[in-house]
Parts: sequence; C-alpha cells; structure tokens
Amino acid sequence: MTLLERLQSHKGGLLRIKSRLFWYDGRGWDKNPGRICLILDAAVLAALDHLRLDPVAVDGDARVDAAAATVVAAATTAATPAAAAVAHLLIDGSPHWVLMAENDVEIVA
Repeated sequence: MTLLERLQSHKGGLLRIKSRLFWYDGRGWDKNPGRICLILDAAVLAALDHLRLDPVAVDGDARVDAAAATVVAAATTAATPAAAAVAHLLIDGSPHWVLMAENDVEIVA
C-alpha cells in the first residue's frame, strides 16, 4: 500500500509527524517535534498544483532546501509514486497541506 493510499484510508484518523516541519511562511523550523495531527484528506502533488503548500516535513539533520527538493522530486516522479504524498492536516486548529515522505509519518491506530 502506498503512502497516499494509507493516508486516504485513514481520513479522520490521527497521524504522527516523526520529523520536524519546515514552514515556508517565515516561521522556519517547527518547535513541536513529533506532533499528532488529524488527517482531513490526501492527494498527489500534481493534483494540487493550484494550492500553496504551507509546511513540508523534512529530516531535521538535512539542509532544508536539499531535503525539501528531495521530497518534491519524489512526489512528482512517476517512477516513485509511493515515496511521497500531500496530506491535508489539522495542525494547531488550522488546516494545512503538508508535503511528506513515507519515513516522515506514522499512522496512529
């Protein structure tokens, strides 16, 4: 099962973001690692090109630009459709579209 399929099958469920979020709106690194979010929806990046992604979940040890580029490349490469997905998450009471890779998240049962 791909990451996208797992996220879609758990709509209304909980997700733990294992890596930190990087917010592109000027806030930078998230100060709340391991946050739990409600999954509102999920899609492939190409289907959401009209939306502005708010944060991106990236490995905290990597450079932000390099890690974000890797996640975007994985999400847009046809050869690796299971590697990444875009999730609509409820974060701190507000909905946000988040680009993430398989190793960044854990579905909470």
